[in-house]
Amino acid sequence: MAPEQQHPEHDVFAAFCPSRNVFAELADKWSLLLLLSLHKLGEQRFSELQRSVLGVSRKMLTQTLRELERNGLVRRTVHPETPPRVVYGLLPLGHSLAERVAPVAEWVEDHSGSVLEARAEFDRTRCPSSGC
Repeated sequence: MAPEQQHPEHDVFAAFCPSRNVFAELADKWSLLLLLSLHKLGEQRFSELQRSVLGVSRKMLTQTLRELERNGLVRRTVHPETPPRVVYGLLPLGHSLAERVAPVAEWVEDHSGSVLEARAEFDRTRCPSSGC
């Protein structure tokens, strides 16, 4: 059975479906950016992830990595060295999601200029004096 057919009762549009919570949590900007960084650059240490995803605080990085690990998308590996070396990498489920998100990120990079122009035009015509 295909993965998308395994749970036809899951519906992200249904208010009380557990898949709605999963969708909302995984659609978080930090979750997606961290998944994309791990997908593009491979395993990384905490500090490497923080440098690759500029703007994420240590607290938010810690929380997001913990949730991604909890959701079965990211693996945290502690290497028995002195000092211990901890790396984060994608699990198969994380790779699967990152492969689907990467084209969206590419689209955003390719079309951000057009989106920003549309916003400016909207603001000029709909909110000329007060701003929206």
